[in-house]
Amino acid sequence: MTNPLLQLSDAGQAVWLDFIERKILEDGAFKKLIDQDGLKGVTSNPSIFEKAIGESDAYDAPLKAFVEKTDGETATVFEHLAIADIQAAADQLRGVHDRLRGQDGFVSLEVSPYLANDTEATVAEARKLWKAVGRPNLMVKVPGTKAGVPAIRRLISEGININVTLLFGLDAYRAVAEAYMAGLEDRKAGGGDIGRLASVASFFVSRIDSQIDGAIDKRLAAGAADAADLRRVRGQVAIANAKIAYQHYLEMIETPRWKALVAAGAKPQRLLWASTGTKNPDYSDVLYVETLIGPDTVNTMPPKTMDAFRDHGTVRRSLTENVDQAKAVLALTETLGLDLDGVTARLVEDGVKQFADAADKLYGAVAGKRIKALGEKLNHQAIVLPDDLKAKVKDGAERARAEGWARRMWSGDASLWTGADEAKWLGWLPAALGEQVDLAALEAFAKDVREAGFIHALLLGMGGSSLGPEVLAETFGLRPGHPKLLVLDSTDPAQIARIEAQIDPARTLFIVSSKSGATLEPDILHAYFMERVEARLGAGKGGPNFVAVTDPGSKLEATAKDQRFRKVFLGDPAIGGRYSVLSNFGMVPGAAAGVDVRAFLASAKLMADACGPNAPPEANPGVELGLVLGAAAVAGRDKVTILASHGLTDVGAWLEQLLAESTGKHGKGIVPVADEPLGAPGVYGADRLFACLRLRGQDDAALDVQVEALEAAGQPVVRIALADRMQLGQEFVRWEVATAIAGAVIGINPFDQPDVEASKVKTRALTADYEKNGAQTPEKPILEAGGLALHADPKRAAVLAEAAKDRTVEAYLAAHFAGAKAGDYIGLLAYIDRDHPHVALLEQLRRRLRDKTGCATVVGFGPRFLHSTGQAYKGGPNSGVFLQITHDVDRDLAVPARKYSFGVVESATAQGDLEVLVERGRRAVRVHLGSDVEAGLSALAEAISQAVA
Repeated sequence: MTNPLLQLSDAGQAVWLDFIERKILEDGAFKKLIDQDGLKGVTSNPSIFEKAIGESDAYDAPLKAFVEKTDGETATVFEHLAIADIQAAADQLRGVHDRLRGQDGFVSLEVSPYLANDTEATVAEARKLWKAVGRPNLMVKVPGTKAGVPAIRRLISEGININVTLLFGLDAYRAVAEAYMAGLEDRKAGGGDIGRLASVASFFVSRIDSQIDGAIDKRLAAGAADAADLRRVRGQVAIANAKIAYQHYLEMIETPRWKALVAAGAKPQRLLWASTGTKNPDYSDVLYVETLIGPDTVNTMPPKTMDAFRDHGTVRRSLTENVDQAKAVLALTETLGLDLDGVTARLVEDGVKQFADAADKLYGAVAGKRIKALGEKLNHQAIVLPDDLKAKVKDGAERARAEGWARRMWSGDASLWTGADEAKWLGWLPAALGEQVDLAALEAFAKDVREAGFIHALLLGMGGSSLGPEVLAETFGLRPGHPKLLVLDSTDPAQIARIEAQIDPARTLFIVSSKSGATLEPDILHAYFMERVEARLGAGKGGPNFVAVTDPGSKLEATAKDQRFRKVFLGDPAIGGRYSVLSNFGMVPGAAAGVDVRAFLASAKLMADACGPNAPPEANPGVELGLVLGAAAVAGRDKVTILASHGLTDVGAWLEQLLAESTGKHGKGIVPVADEPLGAPGVYGADRLFACLRLRGQDDAALDVQVEALEAAGQPVVRIALADRMQLGQEFVRWEVATAIAGAVIGINPFDQPDVEASKVKTRALTADYEKNGAQTPEKPILEAGGLALHADPKRAAVLAEAAKDRTVEAYLAAHFAGAKAGDYIGLLAYIDRDHPHVALLEQLRRRLRDKTGCATVVGFGPRFLHSTGQAYKGGPNSGVFLQITHDVDRDLAVPARKYSFGVVESATAQGDLEVLVERGRRAVRVHLGSDVEAGLSALAEAISQAVA
């Protein structure tokens, strides 16, 4: 008996396989289908590849080899695997293609279903796939959506074979047929060859019956009066719809317009019957093959249907049979109100969604396999959540997947956040890929710095300009043969003097870092140290000891050129300071200190690719973390407590700024808690989320025990493991992505800082007043005792006076801290030298306050924190109870060419900070220590001990 599949060819219909996987391409099964069944083509789609890649290990070895050699984000890895399969299939079908002179032998590869409604992106991806596969018998699959139609015309005009997919309705088919002819005409008019071009229009069949039959069955079950007519059309609509589509095809090829194209060598755009596997068990398993046989058509069958037709299929030219009956079926369908047009429109939308969902599963499988293949090269993340929070995160992940949050972020879709100016601030994404720096220039700079013999590199900056470099300095330490990197981000005279005492100005490279180029603190620090260098080297000779990192066109850029700085590195205005560590603002100081920037950024890119646009939430480390951070904050767990290995301790300061300044606004946000001393699980409330960053090789047994105890106590914990310090850059990427996603969950713009400028305005006004009058307006304390002076606004002073049992510092502090309730946090904001003894003492105080009140505690050193966590303290949740700590300057330092000194700037900054906290309705008190800071801190520690006792 002749094989029915071969008989289809005699009837003018080509058999294509609706399935592809590497196994059948390699074991001879695919070649057997060609030789024995007359197979003339094969199609693929995300669902097919998801089953092939996700449900087998056949792709694991080639995936691992690609990742180790080339790598890329999830879609890039998938395309490498898919293109290899498509090329192999095309090569095996090439004999068919050549024998039939380009009439058949095609392999189809689909553009991303995410692009179904984007004409330009569809065209760009189709061009890319056509070039990457590099086979003349490729067909690029493009959906027949409204956006797809113009893309089809353009791609045909460019000589690219197109398989139009997701066609259900007759109007959509007509539009696609028109696009094909117009594309051929465009190409012919441009002098192009149209003879080798081919296209199919994939008309989906069984899904229509599934929808129509479902509606019929509901009406029959409800006892419809028109039951007889409903039964008459049940199971008939899809076939009737296809037959009428074929009639349109026959009419079209008889037109003078088409005949003119045929004369120039054009091939017909064959109708391809898709979705021909029978879904209803009541129908024949070969129904959608036997009833749709005719010339110039294709039937693309899943393997099960192909096997069934080979076994018992019957061939006749059925496509042109009973056309009048088909018309009657469609007319009756309309009379019955079954809304075929609405059904086909919804099927297009549903088809796009189904393919997108399948792509998500596919990319999730690929991303997971990529992560596994990278092993310890990629930092590991493990998240343990209580059930209530886990459910919220799961819901958020499904929403983020369905709405394509990662793709929207990478494409600059501001509607992911508030629809404001977010798209202007996404330069940090290409920076994460290593695309924002000139590696050769940085390496030349590092060589120059080393050969110049600098002993120290001192960075002068604030906020994002200083915190990233500080993490690099603390993490990598002194690199042999390179200067030691120090960071100065304070106007405290004692801290400036302490740093100055550590360096030889003549042998120090000063890195002046300021995005705006007009920030007060770096400006006056630059002036101060330029004066010190020129005192050693001579007037006008200090420039070669200075480097500037700033945005184009800034005041600092002009000054650097005027003073003949050694080098000027420009930033990207599309990157906010807190997101800038992987740009020149972080990499210039890192290069000066001898960090291998090339290797550092290469490692960071591994995480950027893992967090890329096509990795779904469950396989996207940054998006997954961001969803956890956001859901926790919304649920009241807004205190992200950062625990870190000894070798990573300073990363907390960078994370503080990133999280606080990005999310803390409009009364919402995350309050980061860094460097808080570890406590027993019982001291922590239900407002915490813990993030532990663990560096392999560190002796952190106590940290491990603490984290395990927190998990056992039901606290939410995120564990992140780094195999090597060089992988720190991966955490910069992960947390930047996570912060942006958390902003979307919380519902804020994560790239502005509306409350930071308020303190700067106050400071500028106060320093300008000093510059004019030469004096500061004295402030009157509300209480002085024991060498300490308390200051508060009248409203707060009245509250404290009423609550205090007596007029003592201890009583007033007791009343102040008594206002800290569950869910609040306590902030110690110290305008003093950030040296080790002061840090240690404040750690003791915060431990005492936390253990006594149960509240999270934060410490900020001014003015540094104003460019960091100060945004959240003023604009975030009004849950902070603040104690500002100031002092009289014992040994002040003059600011060159200014009347005011560094001590005046520090004092003005503190005053402005307190005023803004008060204006924002925050609970804030200042304690002034006098000129003996150590004695004052001791007295304060004793007073706080008594107050909370």
